[in-house]
Amino acid sequence: MQALTLLIASVASLLVLFLSPISGLIIYIASFAWYPTYLTVPVGTIDFTVRRLVILAIFANLFLLTDLPKRFRFIWLDKLVIIYFAAQFIAGATTATALSAFFENRAGAVFDMALPYFAVRMILRNKQQYLVLLKWILIIAVPISIIGFYESLTGTNLVGFFEKYNAWGTLSGIPLENRSWIRSGFFRANTVFSHPIMHGLFFAMFGSVCAGILSYGKKYKALYRAALGLVCVGVFSSMSMGALLAAFGSITFIAFYRWRKYWKPTVILIIIMCASVEIISNRHFWEIVDRFAFSAGNAWYRSKLIRVALFEGGMSGHWLFGYPFGTDPGWGKLIGGRGILDIVNHYLGVLYHFGLVGLIPFLAVIGAAIKRLIDSFRICMTGADRWLVWCLAGGLFGILVAMNSTSLFGPPITVFYIMLAFCGAMPSIINAKPKGASLRLQRL
Repeated sequence: MQALTLLIASVASLLVLFLSPISGLIIYIASFAWYPTYLTVPVGTIDFTVRRLVILAIFANLFLLTDLPKRFRFIWLDKLVIIYFAAQFIAGATTATALSAFFENRAGAVFDMALPYFAVRMILRNKQQYLVLLKWILIIAVPISIIGFYESLTGTNLVGFFEKYNAWGTLSGIPLENRSWIRSGFFRANTVFSHPIMHGLFFAMFGSVCAGILSYGKKYKALYRAALGLVCVGVFSSMSMGALLAAFGSITFIAFYRWRKYWKPTVILIIIMCASVEIISNRHFWEIVDRFAFSAGNAWYRSKLIRVALFEGGMSGHWLFGYPFGTDPGWGKLIGGRGILDIVNHYLGVLYHFGLVGLIPFLAVIGAAIKRLIDSFRICMTGADRWLVWCLAGGLFGILVAMNSTSLFGPPITVFYIMLAFCGAMPSIINAKPKGASLRLQRL
């Protein structure tokens, strides 16, 4: 299977080199949506997936065949992304007992997070490109959604034959033969992804962003709505609470568009409700999520994890730089005697790995992305532009909420950094004036 992986990566890379940068970006997204990231080509001690090889081709195209890097201008969001990754290396170098393993791990993170972010930031310069990209993301997502729905109903993964060639012999730590992914009578679809959570989050994150195309696609609005409906099916077929929470948060935010002028009293009301739970109930406000989860036991574990990590000494002695790479902090034993720790909270995951040195820059990155969206919304001249920005904001809001319930890993972490890049580029997208033939594409 390594030969096939290398062949697909080679073909995709050649297409990237011969096509336009935005087409290369579409091929890159298709490379991890249509081909498993658990199939790799080992180079020394590093496993290269198709997306890691294709991203190298994208940068080769950018620097050798275009002037986009020269036209690129750093904004604060870009600088904070760099600071965040620098902070990771500083924290890890301070605590790691096996530096080579740590740096190898972080090098993979650069390939999967930082490089896609900066590729999108360099390539995405106007509304025409953004709308074309959204259209193609929907085209990419639809067949995977259909395969996932079939798997959810029958338990048969039509692309599951790839799993026996898994580079690590497990799917996200679960032995292939020991899986039992059934919830509420449905099988949990994972299709080409190594876990149902990845499958669901891919649709939940990109689907909300792609809803923005509805304001420009009057001619094909029925098709776009049908595609977005299939995206929702993709979320459901994962039967993942994290994905459903992301989708619910995004849909709620987007549905609030008509009443957005009431955002201040809404925020105040939410604060009052949370404070009331703290005062009246014997539980924290974040612990009430088990009322809406597939499994109350899993939800209980998530809320207990927050309590142990933040309020019961879980980070004692490790607040600044986090725990050494690969170290078990022992939180699992404090949560109902569980021996295996599963950090199902992305914020806690950053804190655990890199301490406040990593968490503060990470939160700053999120804050800078939100500011870019606010600035974009303020300069919008049309309702269509405002809807475009609002849907991206809804997608970001949904995943920020869901990250309290799940950690991002695999393709979803790449999608997250692509979304951050969308936020960084949005003021230019809104301000850019289409030229010539792009007027037609703008109306897609």
